[in-house]
Amino acid sequence: MQRVVILWVLSGMVLASGALLVCGDDRYFVTQFDRVGLGAAHDLRNRSLDYLMAGVTWLGSLKFLLPLTALGAWYLVRKGLRREATFIMLALLSASAIGHLVKLWVARPRPELFAAWLPMPEDWSYPSAHAMQITALALALFLVSTWRHVIWAATLGLVVAAVGLSRIYLQVHFPSDVIAGALASALWVGGLHALIFRRASSPGQGRGGAA
Repeated sequence: MQRVVILWVLSGMVLASGALLVCGDDRYFVTQFDRVGLGAAHDLRNRSLDYLMAGVTWLGSLKFLLPLTALGAWYLVRKGLRREATFIMLALLSASAIGHLVKLWVARPRPELFAAWLPMPEDWSYPSAHAMQITALALALFLVSTWRHVIWAATLGLVVAAVGLSRIYLQVHFPSDVIAGALASALWVGGLHALIFRRASSPGQGRGGAA
């Protein structure tokens, strides 16, 4: 239980410290780090990347991830892995809920340094819900998988990075939104995994059985 608390506290600290960094004293400002990141993304703009990133960014959308996760949970239940199915669903939904709640608390405006290629989302900017959601599901899938090969880890990591970069490239998120969201989500899901599987004792329990 101590590990759960530590990971969740760290997750909260990441979100809180990031919020204070970009919204201190009720003032909303753009850090130099965010300016450089958005500027670099703008300099890369071309028609091919515009369409590619517009497609990639949907991989982090709840409209895409929720059905995908439900399908994965159904597959795990069919294999008798109810705990693993519960974990991946909770990982996605809880990370998404936390992200949207923090958005309401921080209320950071979306970037305006450069024109966005997509219609600007109507909710607040910090943290990136897309980054939190794709990180949560990717890490959850890795943790319940019995195939802990470096190729699997690299594939999931690449997807997470691509979604995060797409949010910056499309000018709908600051780099700090993406980084804080991804890191906080990873810590949160790590704690959730420790909580759900803390009582697993037999060799076949708690380690997951997904291919």
